[in-house]
Amino acid sequence: MGRGKFKGKPTGRRQFSTPEQMKAGTSASRPRTFRQEEAEVEEDERSEEESEEESEDESEKAKGVQGVIQVENPNLAKPKNLKARDLDIEKTSELSRREREEIEKQRAHERYMKLQEQGKTEQARKDLDRLALIRQERAEAAKKREEEKAAKEQKKMEARK
Repeated sequence: MGRGKFKGKPTGRRQFSTPEQMKAGTSASRPRTFRQEEAEVEEDERSEEESEEESEDESEKAKGVQGVIQVENPNLAKPKNLKARDLDIEKTSELSRREREEIEKQRAHERYMKLQEQGKTEQARKDLDRLALIRQERAEAAKKREEEKAAKEQKKMEARK
C-alpha cells in the first residue's frame, strides 16, 4: 500500500531471519567471521569427499561425447611469454606500412636538410641569393653613412677656419 509522498530508505528497513534461514545458517544475526570459519570447515570436508570421488572417477570412462571431443575456445587469446633466450636476435620483425612510411619520411627529411646546408637545393639557392642582396645593400648603406659622416666633419672643419 502507498505511503504517500515520502518513502523510507531501503537501508532503514529491518530484516528478520526466518526459521529456515536460521537452520540453514544463512541468518543475518550470525557474525561474518563465524560464517567464514564454518564455510572453511565445510570446504575441507568437501575437498576430502571430492578426492575420494576423483579416485573412483578415474577408473570410470567419460560418458557420451565428452570422452571423444576435447573442446577448446578458439577465440581465447593465449598469452605468449617469450624468454630473452628464446628470441631470435637476427630475425627482424616486419614493419607495418605506417612505420615504414614514417621511417622513409624521416630519412627523406634528413637528406633534404643535408642538401639544404650544402646549398644544393633550389630553396637554399634562393635564400643565398637573398642573403647576398641584403649584404650588398647593407654594405652600400654603411659606405653611404661613412661618406655623410666624413662630409659633416669636413663642414665642421671648414666652419672653424
